[in-house]
Amino acid sequence: MVAGCVVIAAAMATSISAGQEKDAPVLRAGAAASNITPFLGGDVVGGFHPYPAQHIHDELFAKCLVIDNGEARVAFVVLDLLGADRMMFDEARKLTTAATGLPGECLIMSTTHTHSAVSALGPNRYLPQRGLDEYQQFVARRIADGVRRAINQLEPAEVGWAVADEPREVFNRRWFMKPGTVPVNPFGEVDKVKMNPPRASKDLVEPAGPIDPQVWVLAARTPAGRPIGLLANYSLHYVGGVQGADVSADYYAYFADRLQQRMGADRQQPPFVAAMSNGTSGNINNIDFTKPGESKKSYERMAEVADRVAEAAHKAYREIKWQSQVKLAGRLERFNVAVRRPTDEQLERARDILRKKPDTEGYKATLEEIYAERTVKLNEWPDKIGLPIQCVRVGDLAVGGIPNEVFVEIGLEYKQLSPRKPCFIMSMANGYYGYLPTPEHHRLGGYETWLGTNRLEVDASTKILDKLLELTKEAASDSPTTAPKAAGPAPSSNQSRR
Repeated sequence: MVAGCVVIAAAMATSISAGQEKDAPVLRAGAAASNITPFLGGDVVGGFHPYPAQHIHDELFAKCLVIDNGEARVAFVVLDLLGADRMMFDEARKLTTAATGLPGECLIMSTTHTHSAVSALGPNRYLPQRGLDEYQQFVARRIADGVRRAINQLEPAEVGWAVADEPREVFNRRWFMKPGTVPVNPFGEVDKVKMNPPRASKDLVEPAGPIDPQVWVLAARTPAGRPIGLLANYSLHYVGGVQGADVSADYYAYFADRLQQRMGADRQQPPFVAAMSNGTSGNINNIDFTKPGESKKSYERMAEVADRVAEAAHKAYREIKWQSQVKLAGRLERFNVAVRRPTDEQLERARDILRKKPDTEGYKATLEEIYAERTVKLNEWPDKIGLPIQCVRVGDLAVGGIPNEVFVEIGLEYKQLSPRKPCFIMSMANGYYGYLPTPEHHRLGGYETWLGTNRLEVDASTKILDKLLELTKEAASDSPTTAPKAAGPAPSSNQSRR
């Protein structure tokens, strides 16, 4: 469904201090961080072979920022997780609305995509989930508690947004290589590009796409200048480099630590909350493939990247033009997209590979066997799935949400075409449905387009971006539509502009 952030008269009545005129609402903001660190022993996901967590290097959090203009309210939540199933987010949204009255379309949640967290994707992320496991229930509850605590701490505020560039830590990871040097993929085919090619190789030709160096910040502070909370956005996949079987929030934790130090807010009360959301980084990482690799200690590279990004975020923060009143709105729609299907030949090949797979305890499956299993499981999905597509507006700023690892070209196009500027996209928002390449990248092949890494129809990115632009236009309207709107068939794509 789609609806506007409705006025919650009863809830808003308490927002007006004694003696304050009801026709002069006060902008307020609050922030909180809920600890979502798992028990040790759960499977750390991010690689092809999950392993049990043995140590907590740094705690994981659900970081919440709430903004209230006296008439409407929006909330942002960023979780230190690889991804999370839509059902978990739906449960968190239901719990939050029940506890606070916050409309579901005004709550946007996303994950950072750290590769050193345990799974919130359910028992098997390659099959449709039927119910929530214990950890998912825990995280959903902690999201609701975090938003509730942020609301409890609402105080008079100013908000603003700004951007700075940090191009040194983002590189396109898909490369064209010299003919005959791209290895055969798990489907017995040869792609036109390779993800994460050999570093400093003589066979490299050029990157297969652009980057987005922008570091966006949306921040709230008190009228006296004390920082309340900050939401940043950067299109970097993750950094990695953990020690052993550690649980870690990756560079996102270091970023928050470095930023609060720069702002002199590391010991304040109530605590300042800084969150880094993952932008459109589906084909972006922090490796310069033109140079040889360097030996680094565990966590060293994370700290280096975080320090540079925090420096850019702090620069942007200092350039914010603060506002004491802004319009708030949200749109959320379950949008139907077709699921990719294996061909009869692909399915038979996959089943044949699995029939020959050794049935030995401790055996680690090959890449070919892993993708054969994913191919078979993908055949069990429904023909279409309803993806939660969202836009939340804070003044002139629009924040989009897509439940995928979104390619950078899509984020750049959204920034160019959006009816509300400035804007950015939070990837892995409200669910997780694999990578989202453009149709052009599907034709090039490569890891992110493989069946099982990618689950959606080839034209999915075009249709999803069209829907996001539509929701952004509605959220930008000063007279928002409040009538429910059922999700219908996907609109035809406009191939002339993509």
